[in-house]
Amino acid sequence: MGNELPEIILRIEIIEGRERIVVSPVDGPILEKLIRQLNGARYLRWEAWHLPCQRETIKEMQAVLSGRYVLNVELMREQLKARQLSVPLRTALALPVIIDPFNVSALDTFIKTLQLMAYSPATIKIYRTEFVKLLMLLKDRRIDSLDTHHIKSYMLWLITKQGYGESHANSAVNAIKYYFEKVLLQPQVVIDLPRPRKPLQLPNVLGKRSIGKIISGTENIKHRCMLMLAYSAGLRVSEIVALKITDIDSDRMCIRVRKAKGKKDRVVTLSEVLLTELRKYYLEYRPKDYLFEGAKGAPYSVRSLQQVFKDAKEKAGIRQAGGIHSLRHSYATHLLEAGTDIRFIQDLLGHNNILTTWRYTHVSVKHINRIRSPLDDLDLTIPEKGKKPAEGE
Repeated sequence: MGNELPEIILRIEIIEGRERIVVSPVDGPILEKLIRQLNGARYLRWEAWHLPCQRETIKEMQAVLSGRYVLNVELMREQLKARQLSVPLRTALALPVIIDPFNVSALDTFIKTLQLMAYSPATIKIYRTEFVKLLMLLKDRRIDSLDTHHIKSYMLWLITKQGYGESHANSAVNAIKYYFEKVLLQPQVVIDLPRPRKPLQLPNVLGKRSIGKIISGTENIKHRCMLMLAYSAGLRVSEIVALKITDIDSDRMCIRVRKAKGKKDRVVTLSEVLLTELRKYYLEYRPKDYLFEGAKGAPYSVRSLQQVFKDAKEKAGIRQAGGIHSLRHSYATHLLEAGTDIRFIQDLLGHNNILTTWRYTHVSVKHINRIRSPLDDLDLTIPEKGKKPAEGE
């Protein structure tokens, strides 16, 4: 036992915005002298040494410290394992410290099951975030020990203490239900889990005149074509940036939307006005693969397109609430007001449930405008500003 070598523990921390390997403890001049020899070694104010987070660093440490010290890389290995689960950086580096090893394994299985079921990256990200939040709260308690009462208490905590709204709370419910139903095969635990009622929120719809001002005032033809696509075909912003040149079929006057929300393909109409603009745009920009390219030929950024709409709306002097998605809402509402069958609109929008499309009937003014307000039937005498009513009036 007396011949055992002293142990050095390695872990990863974010220092000055970069991942670094922290060495502890460095409790003697001999070890400090050895660490100084390593490439990229730097000293922290709180008496710890840190090195570049690279494989070459570990190999160099093993060579320099061989026969004198033992490297314990278990904590660092768990941190890197958590990183492979696509957990946000700072959360991943803390996972082994604040989450029970069983629950770290549960997270791994949870993510892999979602991937095997071919869930979209966006859905996996949402579910992972909610699942990690629960695991962090549990700390050293195993998630498979929870029952319905515990989960209901957790959901109540999210709503009352964490300020979760209805949609956010439902995302947490979905993640937890998925783990117990699909991973643990214990649906009875979450079968009676209540869901917060979502309020009926009417979509923001712009008038045709406002949309005309927004599009006409957009001088950049690339930006103008993207906004025209959003309104002329009711495309989501993610669908616009994912379009490829080959998705525009000018012979059949249609646009093929591939792997949209719910991994569904659909075909929508191609506007003749838009086609004319797209041809001008193509001759000017010459995109190679994606219809609207960003940096280095990658798809145009969703956030950039959202900003394009925001700037165009401000330039047009439109103060009505709503982002670029309001063009999709306006498309559906204007089709409905023009007499298009609601089931056709459902197909064009790619809705699974007709009830999702039905909400546009609540914002359509086609029938509302036929109703005369009773105020208009009153014989009113409105006094002019600054003028007193005559006697007897």
